[in-house]
Amino acid sequence: MATDSDLVHDLYFNLLDAWNRRDAPAMAALYAPAGGQVGFDGSTANGPRAIEDLLRPIFSSHPSAQFVGKVREVRMIGRDAALLRAVAGMVPPGEDHIMPERNTIQTVVASRSGDGRWAVEMFHNTPAAFDGRPDEARRLSEELEAELAAVAH
Repeated sequence: MATDSDLVHDLYFNLLDAWNRRDAPAMAALYAPAGGQVGFDGSTANGPRAIEDLLRPIFSSHPSAQFVGKVREVRMIGRDAALLRAVAGMVPPGEDHIMPERNTIQTVVASRSGDGRWAVEMFHNTPAAFDGRPDEARRLSEELEAELAAVAH
């Protein structure tokens, strides 16, 4: 039987999968009614409808890069709340390596509703620029390339 941590872990990868399939309704459906997100560029949307409205033109106007993510931690912060910390890279269409300049640190706050379903309360996607620390940026890129190689097999 899956633990709560496993279910939150799966929620995160379902979020990335919906992005990778360019499926705005599926991605928005993973959010709680008041859930929100902060995108890589700082754009925000609150509520599943606004999230879907934000994503739909992104997915329809150009082929988006694919996420490859790695969960660093899932921490239960209450019986019905969890915090997930992850890192992610993006692989451009037709390529087989990540774009180091698009690496991100990602955070998900999730809640369990009365029916037992876990949903995203907040998804925060922050550029992993590591200003002035090129060795950290390089290590993250190497870690994400290894993750990409592992999921490709």
